[in-house]
Amino acid sequence: MRNSRFIYRIALAFALASSSAAWAAQPEVNTGLPRVELKVGGHTLSAEVASTAEQQQTGLMNRSSLPPNHGMVFVFAQTQPVCMWMKNTRIPLSVAFIGADGRIVNIADMQPETEDVHCAQQDVRYALETPLHWFAQHGVKAGARVNGLPKPALR
Repeated sequence: MRNSRFIYRIALAFALASSSAAWAAQPEVNTGLPRVELKVGGHTLSAEVASTAEQQQTGLMNRSSLPPNHGMVFVFAQTQPVCMWMKNTRIPLSVAFIGADGRIVNIADMQPETEDVHCAQQDVRYALETPLHWFAQHGVKAGARVNGLPKPALR
């Protein structure tokens, strides 16, 4: 009887630890934004889609974490000059600026809570934010193709 209680406690502790770990791995905020699965240099990334001016202005502001292999793709109605900054963004990010052809133009690393401006080196259609150094850790560089990008809405 005593051994069975001990085993039960161990099983209960294991179950609680497992469910806590699984819970911690879930995205912190359910934003209601649509998601897409992107292929970047042979790696899969789940990205929230910010396609309206309001969604793009908010971006990843006020979040305290971003799960691994998750990010946000900003979809612009037309190819244009794009710059990003990190005001009110608490987590360090990397951003890839992507042309209409799906190829990465350049990548910049951005530090939290700064007003430093990071710009595309040419007009782009997309910007993809990920956890800091995600591109470097996956061997992704300028010129790499991003597959699965959503089509811009006609305005």
